[in-house]
Amino acid sequence: MGKPIVAILGRPNVGKSTLFNRLTGGRVAIVEDTPGVTRDRLYRDAEWGGRIFTLVDTGGLDFTDREESLGGRVRQQVQIALEEADLLLFIVDARTGLTAQDELIANLLRKTQKPVLLIVNKVEQFKNNLEFYEFYQLGLGEPLPISAAHGLNTGDLLDLLVSQFKDSAEDEEELDLIKIAVVGRPNVGKSSLVNVILGEERVIVSDLPGTTRDAIDSLFQKEGQHYLLIDTAGMRRKGNIEENTERYSVIRALRAVDRSDLVLIVLDAVEGVTEQDQRIAGYVHEAGKGVIIVINKWDLVAKDEQTIERFREKIRTQLAFMTYAPMIFVSALTKQRVIKIIELVDFVADQQCHRVSTSVLNEVLSEAVQLTPPPSYKGKKLKVLYSTQAGVKPPHFILFVNDPNLLHFSYLRYLENKLRENFGFEGTPIRITIKKREA
Repeated sequence: MGKPIVAILGRPNVGKSTLFNRLTGGRVAIVEDTPGVTRDRLYRDAEWGGRIFTLVDTGGLDFTDREESLGGRVRQQVQIALEEADLLLFIVDARTGLTAQDELIANLLRKTQKPVLLIVNKVEQFKNNLEFYEFYQLGLGEPLPISAAHGLNTGDLLDLLVSQFKDSAEDEEELDLIKIAVVGRPNVGKSSLVNVILGEERVIVSDLPGTTRDAIDSLFQKEGQHYLLIDTAGMRRKGNIEENTERYSVIRALRAVDRSDLVLIVLDAVEGVTEQDQRIAGYVHEAGKGVIIVINKWDLVAKDEQTIERFREKIRTQLAFMTYAPMIFVSALTKQRVIKIIELVDFVADQQCHRVSTSVLNEVLSEAVQLTPPPSYKGKKLKVLYSTQAGVKPPHFILFVNDPNLLHFSYLRYLENKLRENFGFEGTPIRITIKKREA
Protein backbone atom coordinates (compact mmCIF):
# COMPACT_ATOMS: atom_id res chain seq x y z
CA MET A 1 0.00 0.00 0.00
CA GLY A 2 1.05 3.64 -0.37
CA LYS A 3 2.34 6.01 2.30
CA PRO A 4 -0.19 6.90 5.03
CA ILE A 5 -1.65 10.41 4.73
CA VAL A 6 -1.94 12.55 7.87
CA ALA A 7 -3.97 15.79 7.73
CA ILE A 8 -3.48 18.65 10.20
CA LEU A 9 -6.80 20.37 10.98
CA GLY A 10 -7.94 23.18 13.25
CA ARG A 11 -9.25 26.73 13.37
CA PRO A 12 -7.04 29.61 12.16
CA ASN A 13 -3.86 30.57 14.01
CA VAL A 14 -3.53 27.58 16.36
CA GLY A 15 -0.07 26.69 15.02
CA LYS A 16 -0.86 24.14 12.30
CA SER A 17 1.83 25.39 9.92
CA THR A 18 4.40 25.63 12.71
CA LEU A 19 3.73 21.99 13.58
CA PHE A 20 3.84 21.02 9.90
CA ASN A 21 7.29 22.62 9.58
CA ARG A 22 8.48 20.99 12.79
CA LEU A 23 7.43 17.49 11.67
CA THR A 24 8.70 17.80 8.10
CA GLY A 25 12.00 19.33 9.16
CA GLY A 26 11.91 22.57 7.22
CA ARG A 27 10.20 25.87 6.63
CA VAL A 28 7.77 24.73 3.96
CA ALA A 29 4.44 26.17 5.04
CA ILE A 30 4.21 29.94 5.41
CA VAL A 31 4.09 30.91 9.09
CA GLU A 32 2.67 34.29 10.02
CA ASP A 33 0.54 35.71 12.82
CA THR A 34 -2.19 36.78 10.38
CA PRO A 35 -5.09 34.26 10.48
CA GLY A 36 -5.89 32.59 7.17
CA VAL A 37 -2.38 32.67 5.70
CA THR A 38 -2.37 28.95 4.81
CA ARG A 39 -5.03 28.73 2.12
CA ASP A 40 -4.46 25.55 0.11
CA ARG A 41 -3.53 22.05 1.14
CA LEU A 42 0.20 21.51 1.33
CA TYR A 43 1.77 18.07 1.03
CA ARG A 44 5.17 16.93 2.28
CA ASP A 45 6.69 13.59 3.31
CA ALA A 46 8.02 13.01 6.82
CA GLU A 47 9.73 10.04 8.47
CA TRP A 48 9.73 8.72 12.03
CA GLY A 49 10.78 5.38 13.39
CA GLY A 50 11.48 4.11 9.88
CA ARG A 51 7.93 4.90 8.70
CA ILE A 52 7.43 7.39 5.89
CA PHE A 53 4.12 9.23 5.74
CA THR A 54 2.66 12.23 3.91
CA LEU A 55 1.69 15.19 6.06
CA VAL A 56 -1.00 17.59 4.79
CA ASP A 57 -1.21 21.15 6.10
CA THR A 58 -4.62 22.78 5.60
CA GLY A 59 -6.23 26.19 5.82
CA GLY A 60 -7.82 27.16 9.12
CA LEU A 61 -11.45 26.07 9.49
CA ASP A 62 -13.75 29.03 10.18
CA PHE A 63 -17.45 28.22 10.31
CA THR A 64 -18.39 31.91 10.44
CA ASP A 65 -17.49 32.31 6.75
CA ARG A 66 -20.16 32.17 4.08
CA GLU A 67 -19.79 29.19 1.76
CA GLU A 68 -18.94 31.30 -1.31
CA SER A 69 -16.29 33.36 0.53
CA LEU A 70 -12.58 32.53 0.45
CA GLY A 71 -12.89 31.11 4.00
CA GLY A 72 -15.77 28.95 2.79
CA ARG A 73 -13.62 27.72 -0.09
CA VAL A 74 -10.86 26.86 2.39
CA ARG A 75 -13.42 24.76 4.28
CA GLN A 76 -14.19 22.84 1.08
CA GLN A 77 -10.47 22.18 0.61
CA VAL A 78 -10.15 20.94 4.20
CA GLN A 79 -13.02 18.54 3.61
CA ILE A 80 -11.17 17.14 0.57
CA ALA A 81 -8.05 16.67 2.70
CA LEU A 82 -10.19 15.02 5.37
CA GLU A 83 -11.49 12.52 2.81
CA GLU A 84 -7.98 11.70 1.58
CA ALA A 85 -6.35 11.28 5.01
CA ASP A 86 -5.75 8.05 6.91
CA LEU A 87 -5.22 9.92 10.20
CA LEU A 88 -6.32 13.38 11.42
CA LEU A 89 -4.44 15.68 13.80
CA PHE A 90 -6.84 18.16 15.39
CA ILE A 91 -4.86 21.11 16.75
CA VAL A 92 -6.23 23.38 19.50
CA ASP A 93 -4.63 26.32 21.34
CA ALA A 94 -3.84 26.06 25.07
CA ARG A 95 -3.39 29.82 25.41
CA THR A 96 -6.77 30.68 23.93
CA GLY A 97 -8.54 27.75 25.54
CA LEU A 98 -11.59 25.90 24.27
CA THR A 99 -13.66 27.91 21.78
CA ALA A 100 -16.99 27.49 20.02
CA GLN A 101 -15.06 27.03 16.76
CA ASP A 102 -13.15 24.11 18.29
CA GLU A 103 -16.46 22.49 19.29
CA LEU A 104 -17.86 22.88 15.75
CA ILE A 105 -14.76 21.27 14.26
CA ALA A 106 -14.92 18.46 16.83
CA ASN A 107 -18.53 17.81 15.82
CA LEU A 108 -17.34 17.46 12.21
CA LEU A 109 -14.49 15.11 13.16
CA ARG A 110 -16.64 12.85 15.36
CA LYS A 111 -18.73 12.04 12.30
CA THR A 112 -15.75 10.71 10.35
CA GLN A 113 -14.62 7.11 10.54
CA LYS A 114 -10.97 8.22 10.55
CA PRO A 115 -8.80 8.07 13.68
CA VAL A 116 -8.32 11.52 15.28
CA LEU A 117 -5.50 12.66 17.59
CA LEU A 118 -6.33 15.72 19.71
CA ILE A 119 -3.22 17.91 20.00
CA VAL A 120 -3.07 20.88 22.40
CA ASN A 121 -0.45 23.32 21.09
CA LYS A 122 1.30 26.29 22.73
CA VAL A 123 1.61 24.54 26.11
CA GLU A 124 4.37 26.19 28.18
CA GLN A 125 4.36 24.12 31.35
CA PHE A 126 4.07 20.33 31.14
CA LYS A 127 4.32 19.46 34.84
CA ASN A 128 1.13 19.50 36.95
CA ASN A 129 -0.59 21.64 34.34
CA LEU A 130 -4.35 21.41 34.11
CA GLU A 131 -4.86 24.09 31.45
CA PHE A 132 -5.43 21.62 28.60
CA TYR A 133 -7.82 19.28 30.41
CA GLU A 134 -10.86 21.32 29.35
CA PHE A 135 -10.37 19.86 25.88
CA TYR A 136 -11.49 16.43 27.14
CA GLN A 137 -15.07 17.65 26.71
CA LEU A 138 -14.57 17.63 22.90
CA GLY A 139 -15.10 13.87 23.09
CA LEU A 140 -12.02 13.00 21.03
CA GLY A 141 -10.02 11.15 23.62
CA GLU A 142 -7.02 12.20 25.68
CA PRO A 143 -5.44 15.48 24.57
CA LEU A 144 -1.67 15.44 23.96
CA PRO A 145 0.12 18.67 25.02
CA ILE A 146 2.93 20.01 22.81
CA SER A 147 4.78 23.18 21.88
CA ALA A 148 5.31 23.10 18.11
CA ALA A 149 7.35 26.33 18.19
CA HIS A 150 9.87 24.88 20.66
CA GLY A 151 9.62 21.23 19.63
CA LEU A 152 8.47 20.12 23.08
CA ASN A 153 6.72 16.74 23.23
CA THR A 154 6.68 16.47 19.41
CA GLY A 155 8.66 13.22 19.67
CA ASP A 156 5.84 11.73 21.75
CA LEU A 157 3.39 13.03 19.17
CA LEU A 158 5.29 11.29 16.38
CA ASP A 159 5.46 8.05 18.37
CA LEU A 160 1.70 8.16 18.89
CA LEU A 161 1.08 9.12 15.26
CA VAL A 162 3.16 6.28 13.82
CA SER A 163 1.57 3.78 16.21
CA GLN A 164 -1.80 4.48 14.55
CA PHE A 165 -0.62 3.23 11.15
CA LYS A 166 -1.74 -0.20 10.14
CA ASP A 167 0.99 -2.77 9.63
CA SER A 168 1.77 -3.11 5.98
CA ALA A 169 4.42 -4.24 3.60
CA GLU A 170 7.29 -1.89 2.96
CA ASP A 171 6.35 1.36 1.31
CA GLU A 172 6.25 1.11 -2.43
CA GLU A 173 9.23 2.31 -4.38
CA GLU A 174 9.01 5.88 -5.53
CA LEU A 175 6.84 6.16 -8.59
CA ASP A 176 8.30 6.95 -11.98
CA LEU A 177 7.11 10.55 -11.88
CA ILE A 178 7.21 13.43 -14.30
CA LYS A 179 7.33 16.47 -12.01
CA ILE A 180 5.69 19.54 -13.53
CA ALA A 181 5.90 23.04 -12.01
CA VAL A 182 3.28 25.58 -13.11
CA VAL A 183 4.70 29.11 -12.91
CA GLY A 184 3.80 32.60 -14.03
CA ARG A 185 2.81 36.06 -12.87
CA PRO A 186 -0.18 36.49 -10.54
CA ASN A 187 -3.64 36.08 -12.04
CA VAL A 188 -2.69 34.50 -15.36
CA GLY A 189 -4.92 31.50 -14.59
CA LYS A 190 -2.44 28.95 -13.23
CA SER A 191 -4.79 27.48 -10.63
CA SER A 192 -7.71 27.31 -13.06
CA LEU A 193 -5.46 25.49 -15.50
CA VAL A 194 -4.34 23.02 -12.82
CA ASN A 195 -7.96 22.31 -11.89
CA VAL A 196 -8.88 21.50 -15.49
CA ILE A 197 -5.84 19.23 -15.87
CA LEU A 198 -6.64 17.39 -12.64
CA GLY A 199 -10.36 17.16 -13.38
CA GLU A 200 -11.21 18.23 -9.85
CA GLU A 201 -10.96 21.41 -7.81
CA ARG A 202 -7.72 20.61 -6.03
CA VAL A 203 -6.54 24.24 -5.85
CA ILE A 204 -8.55 27.26 -4.70
CA VAL A 205 -9.41 29.63 -7.57
CA SER A 206 -10.10 33.30 -6.96
CA ASP A 207 -9.95 36.49 -9.02
CA LEU A 208 -7.61 38.01 -6.43
CA PRO A 209 -3.95 38.02 -7.49
CA GLY A 210 -1.81 35.95 -5.13
CA THR A 211 -4.56 33.59 -3.95
CA THR A 212 -2.24 30.60 -4.30
CA ARG A 213 0.52 31.33 -1.82
CA ASP A 214 2.07 27.92 -1.28
CA ALA A 215 3.40 25.47 -3.84
CA ILE A 216 0.73 22.76 -4.02
CA ASP A 217 1.66 19.18 -5.03
CA SER A 218 -0.99 17.07 -6.75
CA LEU A 219 -0.36 13.50 -7.83
CA PHE A 220 -2.32 12.11 -10.76
CA GLN A 221 -1.91 9.55 -13.50
CA LYS A 222 -2.94 9.16 -17.10
CA GLU A 223 -2.60 6.02 -19.20
CA GLY A 224 -0.22 4.45 -16.68
CA GLN A 225 2.13 7.45 -16.42
CA HIS A 226 2.35 9.17 -13.03
CA TYR A 227 2.68 12.95 -12.74
CA LEU A 228 3.31 15.38 -9.90
CA LEU A 229 1.77 18.77 -10.66
CA ILE A 230 3.11 21.68 -8.62
CA ASP A 231 0.98 24.84 -8.70
CA THR A 232 2.95 27.84 -7.41
CA ALA A 233 2.25 31.32 -6.16
CA GLY A 234 2.33 34.02 -8.83
CA MET A 235 5.77 35.59 -8.98
CA ARG A 236 6.07 39.38 -8.90
CA ARG A 237 9.03 41.75 -9.18
CA LYS A 238 10.79 42.08 -5.83
CA GLY A 239 9.91 45.76 -5.63
CA ASN A 240 6.21 44.90 -5.70
CA ILE A 241 6.40 42.40 -2.85
CA GLU A 242 5.11 44.09 0.28
CA GLU A 243 3.96 41.19 2.45
CA ASN A 244 6.42 38.78 4.05
CA THR A 245 3.98 36.06 3.03
CA GLU A 246 4.32 36.82 -0.65
CA ARG A 247 8.10 37.04 -0.34
CA TYR A 248 8.20 33.45 0.94
CA SER A 249 5.89 32.45 -1.90
CA VAL A 250 8.31 33.75 -4.54
CA ILE A 251 11.19 31.83 -2.98
CA ARG A 252 9.04 28.70 -2.90
CA ALA A 253 8.01 29.12 -6.53
CA LEU A 254 11.67 29.21 -7.53
CA ARG A 255 12.35 26.13 -5.41
CA ALA A 256 9.40 24.43 -7.10
CA VAL A 257 11.13 25.05 -10.43
CA ASP A 258 14.32 23.58 -9.00
CA ARG A 259 12.65 20.31 -7.94
CA SER A 260 10.66 19.89 -11.15
CA ASP A 261 11.61 18.08 -14.33
CA LEU A 262 9.52 20.28 -16.57
CA VAL A 263 7.90 23.72 -16.26
CA LEU A 264 4.70 25.15 -17.70
CA ILE A 265 5.24 28.90 -18.10
CA VAL A 266 1.74 30.36 -18.16
CA LEU A 267 1.27 33.66 -20.05
CA ASP A 268 -1.80 35.88 -20.30
CA ALA A 269 -2.94 36.05 -23.94
CA VAL A 270 -4.41 39.51 -23.41
CA GLU A 271 -1.39 41.05 -21.71
CA GLY A 272 1.25 39.19 -23.71
CA VAL A 273 4.87 38.80 -22.55
CA THR A 274 5.87 41.21 -19.78
CA GLU A 275 9.27 41.99 -18.31
CA GLN A 276 8.45 39.75 -15.37
CA ASP A 277 7.54 36.88 -17.72
CA GLN A 278 11.01 37.25 -19.24
CA ARG A 279 12.59 37.03 -15.80
CA ILE A 280 10.61 33.91 -14.91
CA ALA A 281 11.50 32.27 -18.22
CA GLY A 282 15.14 33.19 -17.73
CA TYR A 283 15.21 31.46 -14.36
CA VAL A 284 13.62 28.31 -15.82
CA HIS A 285 16.12 28.32 -18.71
CA GLU A 286 19.12 28.75 -16.42
CA ALA A 287 17.82 25.94 -14.21
CA GLY A 288 18.02 23.61 -17.24
CA LYS A 289 14.40 22.46 -17.04
CA GLY A 290 12.16 21.24 -19.81
CA VAL A 291 9.66 23.95 -20.69
CA ILE A 292 6.34 24.48 -22.42
CA ILE A 293 4.95 27.99 -22.95
CA VAL A 294 1.21 27.95 -22.22
CA ILE A 295 -0.71 30.98 -23.50
CA ASN A 296 -3.90 31.05 -21.41
CA LYS A 297 -7.12 33.07 -21.89
CA TRP A 298 -6.94 32.53 -25.65
CA ASP A 299 -10.73 32.76 -25.76
CA LEU A 300 -10.46 36.50 -24.97
CA VAL A 301 -8.37 37.32 -28.04
CA ALA A 302 -9.96 38.56 -31.27
CA LYS A 303 -8.60 36.33 -34.04
CA ASP A 304 -8.06 35.98 -37.74
CA GLU A 305 -6.14 33.30 -39.66
CA GLN A 306 -2.79 34.93 -38.84
CA THR A 307 -3.30 35.59 -35.12
CA ILE A 308 -1.52 32.52 -33.75
CA GLU A 309 1.49 33.02 -36.03
CA ARG A 310 1.78 36.68 -35.05
CA PHE A 311 1.68 35.68 -31.38
CA ARG A 312 4.29 32.97 -31.92
CA GLU A 313 6.64 35.37 -33.67
CA LYS A 314 6.23 38.02 -31.00
CA ILE A 315 6.86 35.57 -28.16
CA ARG A 316 9.88 34.10 -29.96
CA THR A 317 11.32 37.62 -30.21
CA GLN A 318 10.63 38.51 -26.60
CA LEU A 319 11.90 35.15 -25.29
CA ALA A 320 14.72 34.81 -27.82
CA PHE A 321 16.80 32.60 -25.50
CA MET A 322 13.96 30.05 -25.39
CA THR A 323 13.18 29.42 -29.05
CA TYR A 324 13.33 25.66 -28.34
CA ALA A 325 10.19 25.79 -26.18
CA PRO A 326 6.94 24.58 -27.79
CA MET A 327 3.87 26.80 -27.36
CA ILE A 328 0.25 25.89 -26.83
CA PHE A 329 -2.71 28.28 -26.88
CA VAL A 330 -5.41 27.32 -24.38
CA SER A 331 -8.36 28.54 -22.36
CA ALA A 332 -8.77 27.19 -18.85
CA LEU A 333 -12.27 28.74 -18.84
CA THR A 334 -13.55 26.93 -21.95
CA LYS A 335 -11.06 24.01 -21.55
CA GLN A 336 -9.93 24.60 -25.15
CA ARG A 337 -6.85 22.48 -25.95
CA VAL A 338 -6.01 21.94 -22.24
CA ILE A 339 -6.13 18.17 -22.80
CA LYS A 340 -3.22 18.56 -25.24
CA ILE A 341 -0.92 19.93 -22.52
CA ILE A 342 -0.17 16.50 -21.00
CA GLU A 343 0.52 15.07 -24.47
CA LEU A 344 3.06 17.85 -24.94
CA VAL A 345 4.50 17.15 -21.46
CA ASP A 346 5.08 13.50 -22.43
CA PHE A 347 6.79 14.59 -25.64
CA VAL A 348 9.11 17.09 -23.94
CA ALA A 349 9.92 14.64 -21.12
CA ASP A 350 11.03 12.16 -23.79
CA GLN A 351 13.12 14.82 -25.55
CA GLN A 352 14.87 15.68 -22.28
CA CYS A 353 16.03 12.09 -21.89
CA HIS A 354 17.10 11.52 -25.50
CA ARG A 355 20.62 10.10 -25.90
CA VAL A 356 22.75 10.24 -29.02
CA SER A 357 25.42 7.67 -29.76
CA THR A 358 28.94 9.06 -29.90
CA SER A 359 29.51 7.96 -33.49
CA VAL A 360 26.33 9.60 -34.82
CA LEU A 361 26.99 12.73 -32.77
CA ASN A 362 30.46 13.18 -34.26
CA GLU A 363 29.19 12.54 -37.79
CA VAL A 364 26.70 15.38 -37.40
CA LEU A 365 29.27 17.78 -35.92
CA SER A 366 31.84 16.91 -38.58
CA GLU A 367 29.29 17.66 -41.31
CA ALA A 368 28.33 20.93 -39.59
CA VAL A 369 31.98 22.05 -39.48
CA GLN A 370 32.46 21.17 -43.16
CA LEU A 371 29.35 23.13 -44.16
CA THR A 372 30.35 26.18 -42.15
CA PRO A 373 33.99 26.16 -41.02
CA PRO A 374 34.74 28.18 -37.87
CA PRO A 375 36.22 31.62 -38.51
CA SER A 376 39.90 32.28 -37.82
CA TYR A 377 41.00 34.62 -35.04
CA LYS A 378 44.37 36.41 -35.27
CA GLY A 379 45.62 33.79 -37.67
CA LYS A 380 44.57 30.93 -35.44
CA LYS A 381 41.90 28.47 -36.45
CA LEU A 382 39.50 26.58 -34.20
CA LYS A 383 39.51 22.81 -34.56
CA VAL A 384 36.45 20.87 -33.37
CA LEU A 385 37.98 17.52 -32.48
CA TYR A 386 35.47 15.30 -30.77
CA SER A 387 32.24 15.27 -28.75
CA THR A 388 30.33 12.95 -26.46
CA GLN A 389 27.06 13.14 -24.55
CA ALA A 390 27.64 13.32 -20.81
CA GLY A 391 24.07 13.41 -19.47
CA VAL A 392 20.36 14.08 -19.87
CA LYS A 393 17.71 16.35 -18.28
CA PRO A 394 19.00 18.59 -19.79
CA PRO A 395 21.01 16.96 -22.60
CA HIS A 396 24.66 17.69 -21.83
CA PHE A 397 27.50 17.42 -24.32
CA ILE A 398 31.26 17.74 -23.88
CA LEU A 399 33.00 19.31 -26.87
CA PHE A 400 36.77 18.93 -27.22
CA VAL A 401 38.56 21.65 -29.21
CA ASN A 402 42.16 22.71 -29.72
CA ASP A 403 41.68 26.11 -28.03
CA PRO A 404 38.46 27.06 -26.17
CA ASN A 405 39.33 30.76 -26.51
CA LEU A 406 38.81 30.49 -30.27
CA LEU A 407 35.21 29.27 -29.94
CA HIS A 408 32.97 32.30 -30.38
CA PHE A 409 29.49 32.10 -28.78
CA SER A 410 27.86 32.60 -32.21
CA TYR A 411 29.60 29.49 -33.58
CA LEU A 412 28.64 27.54 -30.47
CA ARG A 413 25.03 28.58 -31.09
CA TYR A 414 25.40 27.36 -34.70
CA LEU A 415 26.55 23.94 -33.47
CA GLU A 416 23.68 23.79 -30.97
CA ASN A 417 21.20 24.56 -33.76
CA LYS A 418 22.67 21.71 -35.80
CA LEU A 419 22.16 19.34 -32.87
CA ARG A 420 18.52 20.42 -32.66
CA GLU A 421 18.02 20.06 -36.43
CA ASN A 422 19.27 16.48 -36.32
CA PHE A 423 18.11 15.20 -32.93
CA GLY A 424 15.17 17.39 -31.89
CA PHE A 425 15.63 18.22 -28.19
CA GLU A 426 12.41 20.23 -28.36
CA GLY A 427 11.37 21.87 -25.13
CA THR A 428 14.71 21.46 -23.39
CA PRO A 429 17.83 23.58 -23.12
CA ILE A 430 21.11 22.02 -24.22
CA ARG A 431 24.29 22.27 -22.16
CA ILE A 432 27.66 22.19 -23.96
CA THR A 433 30.88 22.06 -21.93
CA ILE A 434 34.02 23.07 -23.82
CA LYS A 435 37.30 21.30 -23.03
CA LYS A 436 40.78 21.69 -24.47
CA ARG A 437 42.46 18.79 -26.15
CA GLU A 438 45.56 18.75 -28.30
CA ALA A 439 44.90 18.03 -31.97
